[in-house]
Amino acid sequence: MRIDLKKVLSVLLMLLVAALLVSCGGSKEAEPTAQAPAVQGVSVEDTVDAYFANMPDHRYMVSHGDFVAAVKAGEPMTVLDIRRADDYNAGHIAGAVNLAWGTSALVDELAKVPQEGNVFIYCYSGQTAGQAVALFNMVGVPARSVSFGWNFGISKVEGYEAVTDTAVNTLPSATNDLDPNLFAAYKVYYDEMATIAGTNFASNIVSEVNAKAILDAADPDVEFVSIRRAEDFAKAHIPTASNIPFGKGMQSMFDSLPADKKLIVYCYSGQTSGQTVAMLRVLGYDAVSLRGGIGHANNPGMGWANQGYETVASN
Repeated sequence: MRIDLKKVLSVLLMLLVAALLVSCGGSKEAEPTAQAPAVQGVSVEDTVDAYFANMPDHRYMVSHGDFVAAVKAGEPMTVLDIRRADDYNAGHIAGAVNLAWGTSALVDELAKVPQEGNVFIYCYSGQTAGQAVALFNMVGVPARSVSFGWNFGISKVEGYEAVTDTAVNTLPSATNDLDPNLFAAYKVYYDEMATIAGTNFASNIVSEVNAKAILDAADPDVEFVSIRRAEDFAKAHIPTASNIPFGKGMQSMFDSLPADKKLIVYCYSGQTSGQTVAMLRVLGYDAVSLRGGIGHANNPGMGWANQGYETVASN
């Protein structure tokens, strides 16, 4: 069961104030005091639950083919490229703004990102974009990631060069109001990520080789979690993994996850696991995403099975 620490701290604070009033008042009846104001802002836990409970049919993603077609058609949209600045400068989707992953830009520029209309995000393979999309939606930005990112998606679409350029673009100066609780959780996420840069879990992602070493060591403090469909899990999954299929309502199964272990979450290619890891971490779980997921035909060279590592079927 997840505990709302804000509510617990608020109750303890009111009890402490009441005790002090009684102890300081002697035999004299304590003067009535004004009730402490309620904590302002939206519940982070409720917002995360709603992310999954109200999941749209597109699952916060757009196919790379449909995305390029929409750009070619001139459809109104905001496009965020979260690749490194040098790769952005070498060529990006026309009109895209660079908010590089791992920099302060995703926090500093957040209030300028439109909270309505089409907002699309792409990275290299879709994995960090998955995390960014979940966090954007949490604070009210209706973002979707572009499937398989730049390397395995956009750049594979015939004629994509016609909608790329090297011009540097910026977001409008107008700013949006952000809920204080949700923005605080959003900022903490990126602040914490900065502390693990350069480790085996940088960007909240673990490589296939490091995940394999953890599995081989039978580390009791780590659990593998597949979020692939149940039928695919039954056919082949990483040994010891449990299964919580990605989709609407999956949040109802989060309480079954151990709160005292590191969770290595994987899907097919790393994209929906990126979303899931972001929301699990906001809830307080120590979750990371497996690079490349189980492995997909679209991301050769990435993923567990694409590395030739063992999978097992359910009995």
